Amino acid sequence: MRVIIAGATGFIGQALCRELRGDYELVALTRDARRAASVVKESAKIVEWDARTTSGWTGQAEGAYAIINLAGESLAEGRWTPSQKMSILQSRTNSANAISDAVEGARNRPGVVIQASAVGYYGSRGDETLTEDSAPGEGFLAEVCRKTEVIAARVGRQNVRHVQLRSGIVLAQEEGALPRMMRPFRFFLGGWVGSGSQWLSWISLQDEIRAIRFLMENPNLQGPFNLTSPRPVTMKEFSRILGRVLRRPAWTRLPAFAARLTFGEMADEVLLASQQAIPKRLQEAGFKFNYVDLRNALEAIVRGEEYESG
Repeated sequence: MRVIIAGATGFIGQALCRELRGDYELVALTRDARRAASVVKESAKIVEWDARTTSGWTGQAEGAYAIINLAGESLAEGRWTPSQKMSILQSRTNSANAISDAVEGARNRPGVVIQASAVGYYGSRGDETLTEDSAPGEGFLAEVCRKTEVIAARVGRQNVRHVQLRSGIVLAQEEGALPRMMRPFRFFLGGWVGSGSQWLSWISLQDEIRAIRFLMENPNLQGPFNLTSPRPVTMKEFSRILGRVLRRPAWTRLPAFAARLTFGEMADEVLLASQQAIPKRLQEAGFKFNYVDLRNALEAIVRGEEYESG
């Protein structure tokens, strides 16, 4: 059974390829075949695409078991310029649109289309508990997520199952947000941004990958799913737990105004935003998390055991 993964060279995509390679025929859609060959190696067949059109790859979609779209420009590369914001939006909507077009044009349509989204869909919501039934929020990232999900859900018109992954911060040892968060602690400068009261929804890389596979392989599951631990924490709690795991103090604080001066709009949308999301639908479907407690997850990640342990 063929599984097509767009964005297979990202750290989530690479981990997903490792998880699925023994059981599925994998196809990696990529804009950089040379890099993909060095990263994905022999886990998947590499097919070039422009992440905007159906040119050159639609034959792979015929009869595919699943198409998983993880493609998208990084959100945390510093201050957002107008051109960077456009790139963040279009890298997601264009790839989602290309996949929807390919599915609509296929004679033998794929079984499911899985689209990466994020808890940014909800905007910054203070102490509100957020489930998949919560309304979309306001702000740039909420707009990006909402537009991308709407495009990806188009395949439902063709009676194709569709799933939207509203992921929290995915924690892994070498890539993603965690290494950046750990760096100040190494120099005894660990702490939090703003008041520290903003909620942080997180998930271990292992559970992220397990959840994607669970959703792919369960034909009755459709629509949005929060991919987050059932126990979100505040940023202050996160910093203190990380400090204990690293045996470093968590004592510094970057004031909100300083974060805004340094990072501009990105500070409010990423660093200061509060999202207390819980995986209501995922748990109702029977998914069991390997890492519910943040300290257990961080200890396993720091030891390098998190992905291999389950």
